[in-house]
Amino acid sequence: MIDFQNGSVFKLNPCDPQEVISQVAPFLVQNEQVFFAFKTVRDFVVFTDKRLIAANVQGLTGSKTDFTTLPYNRIQAFSIETAGSFDRDSELDLWFSGLGNVRLEFKRNVDIRQLSQLIANYVL
Repeated sequence: MIDFQNGSVFKLNPCDPQEVISQVAPFLVQNEQVFFAFKTVRDFVVFTDKRLIAANVQGLTGSKTDFTTLPYNRIQAFSIETAGSFDRDSELDLWFSGLGNVRLEFKRNVDIRQLSQLIANYVL
């Protein structure tokens, strides 16, 4: 499983979901829709209408990938921190039942409020 407490792992940039859909398609259930995708150099996170899927590409060749599924129905609380003048990154904290806290850090150009709305729609 990905070490979500290591913020340096996830400085995510938005990307077109089509860039990663072929990698997550085998894990999607019938009629599951991908709404947002974010990437680092090799790793990525996808937000669907049911969960978030985090992919950690491992090894020098990148032939091994760890996929972690975090269903929205296990979220007990969440918070966002928008980017500021000096702290240019935004953050999303999610508290999952049985797992604990997961933190994702995003580059300044991410509309963190959209992610908050998506999560709120499926959690509340």
